[in-house]
Amino acid sequence: MRIRLNNRQQAGFTLIELMIVVAIIAILASIAIPAYQDYVIRTQVMEGFALAEGPKNAVAEYYYITGQFPTTEAQAGLQSANAYAGKYVSRVDALSRTGDILVHFDSTGGQHANAAISGLQLGFAAVITNGTIQWVCTDRNINGIPLRYLPTTCR
Repeated sequence: MRIRLNNRQQAGFTLIELMIVVAIIAILASIAIPAYQDYVIRTQVMEGFALAEGPKNAVAEYYYITGQFPTTEAQAGLQSANAYAGKYVSRVDALSRTGDILVHFDSTGGQHANAAISGLQLGFAAVITNGTIQWVCTDRNINGIPLRYLPTTCR
């Protein structure tokens, strides 16, 4: 008596192989999603840096001409603080503190700053060295933004 074996080749994956692939994807996702969230928040913070450039230049120009910082937006040739807004920045305030620029991250125009930075401020202070102005990130009590979201020049 002869026993006939089925010589069919395997077509597809076994359950174990599929479970291993799913586990690998889950591990990769658990690493990638937080990294992506940090990237998104850093991008939103960089919008604040970009929007602050106009007011920084206007304040610096006024200082170079008069030797003092402006006390009103009109003196510096600036529009109101709300005019400097973006997707994640509600306003850029150049005159609430003399020589400082404050960028406010809030929900504006249907867009929302990430919860990690919403309601916080990014501050820049004018430091005068040999008659020239350098803008530096202000102390952490003003910023409030966690260091990992700031560029290396502010850490």
